[in-house]
Amino acid sequence: MSYLEYYVKRVPTGPSKILHLNWPLAILLTAVACVGFLMLYSVAGGSMTPWVEPQMKRFALGMVLMIAIAMVPIWFWRNMAGLAYGASLLLLLGVEFFGSTGMGAQRWIDLGFIRLQPSELTKITLVMILAAYYDWLDIGKTSRPLWVAIPLLLILVPTYLVLRQPDLGTALLLVMGGGAVMFIAGVSWWYFGIVIAGGVGLVSAVFSSRGTSWQLLKDYQYRRIDTFLDPSSDPLGAGYHITQSKIALGSGGWTGRGFMQGTQSRLNFLPEKHTDFIFTTLAEEFGFLGAFSLLVLYALIILFCFYSALSNKDRFGSILTLGIGVTFFLFFAINMSMVMGLAPVVGVPLPLVSYGGSAMLVLMVAFGLTQSAHVHRPRSR
Repeated sequence: MSYLEYYVKRVPTGPSKILHLNWPLAILLTAVACVGFLMLYSVAGGSMTPWVEPQMKRFALGMVLMIAIAMVPIWFWRNMAGLAYGASLLLLLGVEFFGSTGMGAQRWIDLGFIRLQPSELTKITLVMILAAYYDWLDIGKTSRPLWVAIPLLLILVPTYLVLRQPDLGTALLLVMGGGAVMFIAGVSWWYFGIVIAGGVGLVSAVFSSRGTSWQLLKDYQYRRIDTFLDPSSDPLGAGYHITQSKIALGSGGWTGRGFMQGTQSRLNFLPEKHTDFIFTTLAEEFGFLGAFSLLVLYALIILFCFYSALSNKDRFGSILTLGIGVTFFLFFAINMSMVMGLAPVVGVPLPLVSYGGSAMLVLMVAFGLTQSAHVHRPRSR
């Protein structure tokens, strides 16, 4: 029996595909998005504008995109991986020449109806191309130096372009997400040990280069590191954001101050309360129980992704789903660590909760790919 015959006989076709969607995953995504709508309504002072209404429209569009992508056979997305990755690199190059600037960085391309952030798209296309690469590569070659160098190059090229914007947070996500896919694919532990050792050396070089002609980071990025190490050193300057964030987190207690009763957000002490620091608003208003509940929803999304991947006999679909699941984990783990003072402030939004068009739509596209892998996975009948 040919692969095509096997595929036709073992994979759902036609309208019945909709029944084979990972519906628990779709419901969980909707639940998290609703938490975001609620918090955006709160930080807007009880108004649907300027954040809730456009965010709801984007999520609705994202759900349509997710289902539409899920209906397309997974082999199509495997064949499109190279084109998608190449397009994302061209968009990153486009930012260099005609990108728009915001918050001191040049990261967006204004398309009129939306300000597209190509680096968000690259997080997903990188996972796609790596999954397609390891699906193509013979398993026995996975840890050979030549075949390890190729995915490293695929990771480092967009990382360099993102660092030029500059966007350290997204660059770190690209490196960690790409490294996770390599680990999932079975690359030897020795390579990761070398990378960790190199990372320690790089951190030493970053601190040594400060104030020199070959300084590796921007001044504001060094200030973020200083703030992370000692926020009290400049409580009204560079340490203001994290100090106010910790006050909001602590004041929420177990059950919170109540919906729309958070003083830190209502009195505008919290910076970027509708984007990067929205988790602190949630913790202040709903306390530890509210924050933990959101974390449970995130954990369930990860579990459903992992279950779908581990039950998938298609290598591309399995690696793709695991890679997107890990990338999603990195999104919320870094954001929560950042606002709690466990990691430097690097500007990573809270997925499906923070306000933002590019991040929302790209994430829904990513879950559309996992749904496609789930719907079109080979089944025994």
